[in-house]
Amino acid sequence: MHASCHLIERVNADYLLADRGYDSNAIVEQAEKQKMEVVIPSKKNRKIQRPYDKELYKLRHLVENSFLHLKRWRGIATRYAKNTSPFLAAVQIICITLWANIL
Repeated sequence: MHASCHLIERVNADYLLADRGYDSNAIVEQAEKQKMEVVIPSKKNRKIQRPYDKELYKLRHLVENSFLHLKRWRGIATRYAKNTSPFLAAVQIICITLWANIL
């Protein structure tokens, strides 16, 4: 088994969402073996481009951008709060702030 397959070995999910960097035959085969639908755009150098759900992939991108915005807050990026509950509270407050700015 390829070393990158260990990333998803014990994951129980319906879909595997990832960017092009994870488009390898080993990962795709492991995901299909675990009965996951693969939502990974094919690398540009693939001879046969694999189809994927573009709408679902857009949601993955949205989540990734949310983490990008969260990491812009210094307290989250450096994890000043060492305990779980203050850290979770900080993340929730920042998410509310980000959401309020969208409205």
